[in-house]
Amino acid sequence: PRMRPKCFYDLVIEVSIVRPGPIQGGMVHPYLNRRNGLEPVCYAHPALEAILGRTLGVPIFQEQVMEMAMVVGGFSPGEADQLRRAMSAWRKKGGLEPLLKRLVTNMEARGITPQYAQQIAQQILGFGEYGFPESHAASFALLVYVSAWLKNYYPAAFCAALLNSQPMGFYSPSSLIGEAKRQGVEIRPPCILHSDWDCTLEADLRSDPRRGGSEGEVGRGMALRLGLRQIKGLKKATVERLVRFRSAQEISGLHALANGAELDKGDLRILARANAFEGMGWDRREALWRIEGLWSGDLLRPLPPPEDDVRLPKASPYENLQLDFRNLGLSLKSHPIGLTRSWLSQRSVSTIAQLSALPNGSLVKVAGLVTHRQRPHTASGVVFLGMEDETGITNIVVWPKVYARQRRLVRSESLILVKGKLQKEREALSVVAFSFELLPIEAIATKSRDFR
Repeated sequence: PRMRPKCFYDLVIEVSIVRPGPIQGGMVHPYLNRRNGLEPVCYAHPALEAILGRTLGVPIFQEQVMEMAMVVGGFSPGEADQLRRAMSAWRKKGGLEPLLKRLVTNMEARGITPQYAQQIAQQILGFGEYGFPESHAASFALLVYVSAWLKNYYPAAFCAALLNSQPMGFYSPSSLIGEAKRQGVEIRPPCILHSDWDCTLEADLRSDPRRGGSEGEVGRGMALRLGLRQIKGLKKATVERLVRFRSAQEISGLHALANGAELDKGDLRILARANAFEGMGWDRREALWRIEGLWSGDLLRPLPPPEDDVRLPKASPYENLQLDFRNLGLSLKSHPIGLTRSWLSQRSVSTIAQLSALPNGSLVKVAGLVTHRQRPHTASGVVFLGMEDETGITNIVVWPKVYARQRRLVRSESLILVKGKLQKEREALSVVAFSFELLPIEAIATKSRDFR
């Protein structure tokens, strides 16, 4: 959001500029300021314009560092290649410091200011941690472009593919589904009548086929049916038997399903707890009651159970939410923060969606479910939390002093309330935390992606 890429090469730069090399070398803010017209594009030496022109005078790629070493650092091509090898091995072999000392001396002798020469040296040290060559960044950028295109024009297919590739990546299935829902995708629950093992696409009856022909409209005319793979504890072989039986004949009842698909009571209970019988008109409690009525053992198994018309009390929304997270790791019907929104609103707690309308520097309170935690070693002890509510996702910045004061809560709790200051740079939003509180909500079975 701060950079607003306009062409493919902008993505190449974005991929590289968030690596430790440019970050430790202090290159990120100068590049963004120059790109946004906040400071002029300038070069420490006229010979650097040919090397750094494509990145607005700021060295971002490994190749640029090597070229600079030759052009203004007096290195030969062989010495520049030695520098490249040392950048990736300095922690093991310690051969980088002498090269850097000579490079800085040579740059100063050619009119480069000591400050700029030292900045380049710091960036090279950062590349020793992790920095990208331009060709590597371009390969990543192609994946970025293709992924963004699919996500924009075919959001249901994109989300289904990510879910079918789990476990992977940075975001949990719950976060991926939440994002797809915000894009307008209809998400349908796992169902014994319609779901396969993998997530699949179905026609979205809300879309109007008469609208015609653009790619976006075609892609958005699909709903996502969650696969039975989302149900915790359910084996793929069990689902394959169920699907084979279902494709051969219509499911007429629980007894026929159990015998025809060779499902034991354990399999059926797992499906029932995940509410997979809802398509047959049975909620969790009724399905479990019917399952317990099936005969056990080989002798009576072929016989249908006696009919039992018992009306069971419905589970509350929060009970259903807990069971959804316990058995699926997500809920399509509600969000734990959404269920407490009335209580939060009385205490002036903003939704994440409301943050975008507030001015930079506002004091805010926001509550959410922690989706991931990061503590990059290049961030000087700062911890970053991803947090979501029923309206969106935001980033929480936790400075070391705050982290030290509330370490247990920041590290381990999933449902929290944050007080802090809103930080806005164009559309990029984050909250710098002052303090944390535990929400008075009973825990749900969810797990964040921590410290990757």
